[in-house]
Amino acid sequence: MNLLILITVLLIVMIITGLAAIFFKEMMTSIILFSTFSFFAVLIYLAMGSPDVAFTEAVIGIVATTFFMVALTQLRKENKEEDEN
Repeated sequence: MNLLILITVLLIVMIITGLAAIFFKEMMTSIILFSTFSFFAVLIYLAMGSPDVAFTEAVIGIVATTFFMVALTQLRKENKEEDEN
C-alpha cells in the first residue's frame, strides 16, 4: 500500500514537471525541468523494482540534458554574434 502511494505521488509530480517543462518560455528552465522529469522517472522505475531500466533512464536523461544545454549555448552564441554584426 505504501509503495502504491509513493508511486502515485511520484507520477503526479512527474506529470506536473512535464507540463511545466512544456509551457515555460525560458529554454534553460525547460531543460532543467526535463532533467527533473527524468529523475522522477528513475525514482518510479526504482520503486517498481527495475534498477536496469532506472539506470538506462538516468544515462539517457543525463546525455539528453547535456546535449540540450550545449545546443542552447551554441544557439545563444550564434544569436549574439548575429546581433553584433
